Amino acid sequence: MTQNLSRIPFLLLLLVVVATLVFPSVPSIENAAEIDGADTAWMLAATALVLIMTPGLAFFYGGMVRKKHVLSTMLQSFICMAIVTVLWVVFGFSLAFGESVGGVFGDPTTFFMMRGVIDGAPWPAAPTIPLLLFAMFQLKFAIITPALITGAFAERIRFTSYTVFIGLFFVFIYAPLAHMTWHPDGLLFNYGVLDFAGGTVVHMSAGWAALASAIYLKRRSDTSNHKPAHIPYVMLGTGLLWFGWFGFNAGSALGANSLAVVALATTTTASAAAAIAWIFFDAIKGRKPSAMGTCIGAVVGLVAITPAAGFVTIPHSLAIGVIAAVVSNLVVDWRTRTSLDDTLDVFPCHGVGGMVGMLLTGVFASQAVNPGNETGNGLIFGETTLFIVHLVALVGVSVFAFGGSWVLLKVTDLISALRVTPEEEFEGLDLSQHDESLDNMEVPAPAKEKELVTSSM
Repeated sequence: MTQNLSRIPFLLLLLVVVATLVFPSVPSIENAAEIDGADTAWMLAATALVLIMTPGLAFFYGGMVRKKHVLSTMLQSFICMAIVTVLWVVFGFSLAFGESVGGVFGDPTTFFMMRGVIDGAPWPAAPTIPLLLFAMFQLKFAIITPALITGAFAERIRFTSYTVFIGLFFVFIYAPLAHMTWHPDGLLFNYGVLDFAGGTVVHMSAGWAALASAIYLKRRSDTSNHKPAHIPYVMLGTGLLWFGWFGFNAGSALGANSLAVVALATTTTASAAAAIAWIFFDAIKGRKPSAMGTCIGAVVGLVAITPAAGFVTIPHSLAIGVIAAVVSNLVVDWRTRTSLDDTLDVFPCHGVGGMVGMLLTGVFASQAVNPGNETGNGLIFGETTLFIVHLVALVGVSVFAFGGSWVLLKVTDLISALRVTPEEEFEGLDLSQHDESLDNMEVPAPAKEKELVTSSM
């Protein structure tokens, strides 16, 4: 039975190969739209920057887990680049940005097998870059979102089951949220929700899925002596994330323009403010300033500024970073006092950070910064409409992301058991899931021969 199930993924991939022969998506005519060279160049760079965030996340999470789980944890991020890319090309881009079906999801046939994308008219919100470039830029957001969830169930999930779950999550949670938030006919878009670069679509969805996963999978069997495997990996991952986030946020201006500069500036300042706020707040509680705390704080600041990056001023971005760091820090403390085993605190940092950023966008957003904001100014400017819209949307998105993820976890568990056995967990996921380990590097042959000679003397 297990052998038969293991054949299904490869058979599905073969079907994709067959589909490429039937639907080659050869462009019919050259796109006559006026494409701006500077905008295209910047968006090519931004697309690459966003992609590097996923390997950055792999290092960030990989350094935090115990040594026997490092490779598996990192691979969980890397495999998203493969699985989500294939799904995106076949029908994922259509689900997120195809012709709207009730404002909830896109028609999967609109851009099936990327039909009409090479020669298609530019996306309305990105009129100066090729449609294909817009599609590839958005793909990178779809890749990192399920990867973010992995920190919540680290050290206890079967790899094959994980791949099933991220496929389901992409189809039923991420793509609909992206459509509702960023498509001109999307439900949340027309309600007036502002999400510049993914606070709702990426971080809230991943955060709530992480919470559902941590509850569903329950605590690890082995929770003793949880020391990070390699803190320099965490610092390297933070650097790559911070670097890539400029593509994430500034790239969401969809052109080389002044709004991209604003988003780059607010991203820089919010993350810096959050990094120092985290360790200063730790100091109040009697803790020493730590590399881990600095890195976590910086990432929380990046998360919180994401929905607001192109809507707020530079001083207000500092406030967003500080507030988000303090709130997430408090939630992490609360989590440690419960039985909830969110291994790497994905919900307190990404989920809560995303929600704080969403609400503070409703507080600090200014139409003077971004005239494209048609909903209104934030609370601090004496208007309430935007804040109320975001408050209502926050509740709706939370219910959808948490409830939907819970259902998908159950479905995945029926298809393939999610949890490893206690024995596999104690052995370590690197060995039990991949037959690899940081410790199983073979000694070169000459060295082995030398050892034999020495031992025989």
